[in-house]
Amino acid sequence: MNNGEANGNEIKSNIDKAIAAHNLWKARFKEAIQNKKIDFSVDFVRSDRNCDFGKWLYSVNDISEYYRKVKELHAEFHKTAARVIEYINQGRVDEAEKMLSVSGDFSQASARLTKAMMEWKDSIR
Repeated sequence: MNNGEANGNEIKSNIDKAIAAHNLWKARFKEAIQNKKIDFSVDFVRSDRNCDFGKWLYSVNDISEYYRKVKELHAEFHKTAARVIEYINQGRVDEAEKMLSVSGDFSQASARLTKAMMEWKDSIR
């Protein structure tokens, strides 16, 4: 991919939007735990192609190490988010809350994805 100014700016903008959107999930999950229900299906969330960032990510023609890492971690993030939803739907709120803790699987997957997205963004000149 040519990381020209227009493409670089598009990548940076999409990364910023994705970081904000993916960070909202933790708040959604906490609310869902309190309400003991969530309005997203496990299968919909498990797919890394359904969110706006995922749709964009799969349309990008990039072969960089940064892109590959973000794509891999984005898929992991969605699989982990789907597990949180499964726990909420099963009434296993203690396990869902544990995944949201600082050392929990969801928080760790989110942190890895955010770090990789920032590294990708920082690599663009």
